[in-house]
Amino acid sequence: MILLGFSNDLRTNICLFPIFLIIYVFSTVGNCLIVCVITLNPALHTPMYFFLVNLSFIDLCYSSSAIPKLLVDLLSTHRTISIIGCLIQMKMLLFIGATECQLLAIMAYDRYVAICHPLHYLLLMRWSVCCYLVAFVWIFSFINIIIPSFVMPIIVCYPNEINHFMCEVLSVLKLSCYDTSVQAVSIFSVGFIALLLPFLLIIVSYVFIVSTVLKISSSGKSRAFSTCTSHITVVVTYFGTAMITYLKPSANQSLKQDKYICIFYVMISPMLNPLIYSLNNREVKKALAKLVSN
Repeated sequence: MILLGFSNDLRTNICLFPIFLIIYVFSTVGNCLIVCVITLNPALHTPMYFFLVNLSFIDLCYSSSAIPKLLVDLLSTHRTISIIGCLIQMKMLLFIGATECQLLAIMAYDRYVAICHPLHYLLLMRWSVCCYLVAFVWIFSFINIIIPSFVMPIIVCYPNEINHFMCEVLSVLKLSCYDTSVQAVSIFSVGFIALLLPFLLIIVSYVFIVSTVLKISSSGKSRAFSTCTSHITVVVTYFGTAMITYLKPSANQSLKQDKYICIFYVMISPMLNPLIYSLNNREVKKALAKLVSN
């Protein structure tokens, strides 16, 4: 199978190579730093940072599933990938993406409990509950994404040129020589469960958060909102671009447009997440400074 990428012009690809390399390096280093800082600092061993470690791990897996192959292809004239390798990459991207959606919803619930029910926070978000929630996120995403892909496999035909820089499911679906209406409905349904339901849970959580914050003093408002700004920024960036890709009508689908939209939630979002959380969090900045000074 051939990945068409962004351009057939080698000079254009050579110019794009350092850009994507920098993105990948920043994403990898940033997410690894978040994991190390939180893991090595006992003061950050709280539910909020436990979920943040999981988010950084997911982002690390997300970018590593697509960017290394892209970097190789940018400097190559033969941008091929085996059918097995393509299917593995496609399923990994869907699985990791769905897992991140569920985790962001859990993080919103954590902020809801912390702000709306602070006296019961330690009980409601005890470590056993946090571990069960994270386990549920991974298992639910596996059941929702991986199992349907085996029940309704996509059979591709020749020619098999993928108009994308990675094996994205909508692009691979275009290669099938059979009727793919059932798979298209399945993808939309999975997108509804994996994207829209967690997003609705996030919206409901923040409606309760805002209503609670408006009742407290002005000094407490800024402190409460400061713990949510990073999460809101990540949610808007990630969910916005993903919904544009997977929840729009098939008649409006443009693979060329989707190819550039994917850059935001596969590359830009994993790179920005560590930066967003570190800049908006004093405890993370202090722990990072302590780790660097040592």
